[in-house]
Amino acid sequence: MKSKLLLTVLLLFTSFAFSQNLDVSGTVLDASGLSLPGVNVKVKNSSKSTTTDFDGSFKLTDVPKGTVIVFSYIGYRTQEAAVSGTKMTVKMSDDAKSLDEVVVIGYGTQKKREVTGSVAVVDSKTLDVLKPARIEQALQGTVSGVNVTTQSGAPGAPLDIRIRGIATNGENRPTVIIDGYVGDLGLLNPNDIETITVLKDAQAAIYGTIGANGIILVTTKMGKKNSQTRVSFNSYAGFQQTSRKLPTLNATEYALLLNESYANGGRPLPYPNVSSLGKGTNWQDEVFQNAPIINNDLTISGGSDKITYSISGSHLDQEGIVGGDKSGFLRNTARIGLGADLSDKIKLKTNVIYTYFTRNTLNENGLGSVLFNALNVPATLSPYDANGDFTLVPSTAGLGTEIINPLAQIANTYNDYNYKKLNGNFGLDYKIFKGFTLSSSIGFNTSNSESKTFNKQISYGGKVFDVQRSSVTQGAVNDNNYSFDLFGTYNAKIAQSHNITGTIGTTIFKEWGNGLTATGFDVPNNVWENADISLTKGTSETLTNSSYVYDQRRLSYFGRLQYDYKGKYLLSAMLRRDSSTKFGPGNKVGYFPSFTAGWVVSDESFFGQPKFVNFLKFRASYGTLGNDQIPNYGYLGLLNGEATYIFNGALVNGTANGQVPNPNLKWEEAQKFDVGLDLKILNDKVFIVADYFIDTRKDLLIPNIPVSGINGTGAPGASAPTLNAGTVKNSGFEFSIDYKDKISDALTFSVGYNVTFLKNKVTEVNNGTGFIEGGAFGVGQPAPSRMEVGKPMGYFYGYKTDGIFQTQAEVDAHPSQVALGANAAPGDIRYVDLNGDGVIDTKDKTDIGNPIPDATMGFNLQLNYKSLDFAVFTFASVGNDMVRNYERTLSDANRINYVLDRWTGPGTSNSTPRVTTGATSNNVFSNYFVEDASYVRIQNVQLGYTLNPEISKRAGVSKLRLYAGVNNLYTFTKYKGFDPGASNGAPIGGGIDYGFYPIPRTYLMGLNINF
Repeated sequence: MKSKLLLTVLLLFTSFAFSQNLDVSGTVLDASGLSLPGVNVKVKNSSKSTTTDFDGSFKLTDVPKGTVIVFSYIGYRTQEAAVSGTKMTVKMSDDAKSLDEVVVIGYGTQKKREVTGSVAVVDSKTLDVLKPARIEQALQGTVSGVNVTTQSGAPGAPLDIRIRGIATNGENRPTVIIDGYVGDLGLLNPNDIETITVLKDAQAAIYGTIGANGIILVTTKMGKKNSQTRVSFNSYAGFQQTSRKLPTLNATEYALLLNESYANGGRPLPYPNVSSLGKGTNWQDEVFQNAPIINNDLTISGGSDKITYSISGSHLDQEGIVGGDKSGFLRNTARIGLGADLSDKIKLKTNVIYTYFTRNTLNENGLGSVLFNALNVPATLSPYDANGDFTLVPSTAGLGTEIINPLAQIANTYNDYNYKKLNGNFGLDYKIFKGFTLSSSIGFNTSNSESKTFNKQISYGGKVFDVQRSSVTQGAVNDNNYSFDLFGTYNAKIAQSHNITGTIGTTIFKEWGNGLTATGFDVPNNVWENADISLTKGTSETLTNSSYVYDQRRLSYFGRLQYDYKGKYLLSAMLRRDSSTKFGPGNKVGYFPSFTAGWVVSDESFFGQPKFVNFLKFRASYGTLGNDQIPNYGYLGLLNGEATYIFNGALVNGTANGQVPNPNLKWEEAQKFDVGLDLKILNDKVFIVADYFIDTRKDLLIPNIPVSGINGTGAPGASAPTLNAGTVKNSGFEFSIDYKDKISDALTFSVGYNVTFLKNKVTEVNNGTGFIEGGAFGVGQPAPSRMEVGKPMGYFYGYKTDGIFQTQAEVDAHPSQVALGANAAPGDIRYVDLNGDGVIDTKDKTDIGNPIPDATMGFNLQLNYKSLDFAVFTFASVGNDMVRNYERTLSDANRINYVLDRWTGPGTSNSTPRVTTGATSNNVFSNYFVEDASYVRIQNVQLGYTLNPEISKRAGVSKLRLYAGVNNLYTFTKYKGFDPGASNGAPIGGGIDYGFYPIPRTYLMGLNINF
């Protein structure tokens, strides 16, 4: 009896032990052992869930022992763990390329394994390492097929993004969509961004007429549900210095060279005694300076079961390495993001950003710019005269009228520009019934800017920069737009194998604004402090003000159908209809279809168990996209030009025709084809993406097609028409490989490499001449760049050279070069008679260079060892040429020291011509001035240390990280100029170096603190 009773008690206790529920608490850590906030913690096959707080901690109540808990977080592998007690510690494995990662594709999302287009993602982790002042910089070298070029290294200067090459002579910039509305990438605080998604192929057709140049989708950070309030503070400070100085001649070298030049020209020596000159003034040392940079940003975020929020603010203050605060940039941003589950069916999401910045600029990247003067002013001149005033550069024939003292130029430059912008969106999702959600969103941008430029009355000694009468020019611009999106999404599963997602919707877009500019003369006391039109009383016989207004609209309808069978066979079809006010009757409407498909081969039964190959997907896409980014009202004739007439002996201001109208304007059309594969091998450690693409751009919208001057296109405010006048084909191959591994619990690393090979070819130019010219070289010379059939866009058109004449006999035996401006002599450049007609003239011009690189690539390395982290990001451009146009060819201007290897007699040089004040043809545009501008740049190096969490928590800090880094550490190149990666952004005329303001090398120290 006792034994039966004992057995019964044991069975009861055993039953109780197996059926008891536990309150489970735990911590989730990342691969380096740091707490990981925002991780979704869910009881498997149950609705019970929570998220980790900012200490990485979580708690689940009333959980049966043995229950499986699922831990998931974007960028990490999903992990499962069974409940065995009341305490749990889970370490998640980093997997930034996880196939379950959700990718934004426009009006929806997809898992990465299901994406059938060419899509690339840059996440917030990469932004944290790169610390870019402008977000565009983070795309350089991190995404294949994307090339970012700088127009200037000056603070706040714009950057140009090109996706898969230059396809049009018009607008080439991709469209940026921020949380669903059209926005400006360069104005965002980098720390506000969660992900940047780049749509490179026909996947972008859902955006129709604004998708031809590619789409960049930006998702900003939001708070996490069921998480405590988190405070994150990030700060860095540092200094900038020029990354390069050009080796100009010192005073002695300059004087000796000038003596030789004058002697060769049969003139008296300008420097009979050079022994006391020494090195003289290095004008670059005078102009360049160390400049501070500081950035702070604060984010507060969190959420409950129904509400999520994220509030942030940032401050960036950056001075220029040329001119200090005369080329400074200050940016402040504030953002609030809010998500709310208003009910089980209705969800609200809003994101509003305020941006304010001020910027000051110097004359740069052109004839007469500050750096142009720093390179060309002789080293024999001092910055200041005996009275302490700025030295005047002589106005002799040998120095011309545009070279002035660059320090005086900086001191007498006065301008200010401030910009205020409020933008954001409000969205609602309404789940009408199972599988069907209706979404609506209103996005808006409203901005106001004010500018002021003061021209001080001053004389530089008879130069073109002399100002005879002081003036101030002020401007105000107001720009606005809004978009309204309404679309429905339906998801259905049929017979457990067929998955269908359908999207249908409409978009309304309106953009409008106005601008006003006015000039006042005779500023009181000739000082910046009084530079305001209200104080000026001077009058002028010419028009002193101008204004404009604009209004444009688009109405669009779109649909997309996505289908997959067992996740193996993937299909997607899209169609968008756009109508735009930029085109006249009969051409307002455009249709943009596309198709994409994918095949997950690794899911096939014949593939067997994954061993070496873990995942393999083939994909293809084809579609048509549009481009309408041209001036407004191009199909109409408007009276917005300026005209001045003489009536009764007096000047009278009137109006004239503006842009010559073209009523036949229509959409620019991009036909995009892409085939690619996604491959994972070696236990998901290696991820490979490869794509072959063809982008054919037809009916190019080309502004300012030259027409007869009898139309009045040279008048102020007037311009040549915009025409559909060409076809360009870009084709290429992209390849990227990422390898991530964990050597031990203490050491993890990742290595990434990507490369893009690109071929650009113009196949049609319909403007009557067969080519379009652009760019500038020297003074008074023909345009050096062309768009022409069979050639790359913007190729360099000039004379080909064949060394240096060594003797008079060689000159006599060679075709005459007198048509180029002068008879040749020994020591002069020898030009090639390409057509063999016995004379060197314009018929011998040919292709002498290509500004478009043959290949671009990036290599990135990241290491984590215990509490230390290290990262290196590099970028390379191969095969791009650049024109050296920063040297004034006047006889007395200073020179770069390569001229020391000049020809001085037979056999002395076959590459650099003689120096002389006599007439030569050595300065005509030829491949002598075209250089290989290939380069490799170490873009970013950073070393960080994270304090042990157990120590930082005692101070109430969940994470404290200190780091030091260098941006733009070094550039390896043979190019002689300041920056081989710079460009002025023009499709025709790009790659011509007028003295680019170099990108600064920046040394930073910073900290990241999470509370």
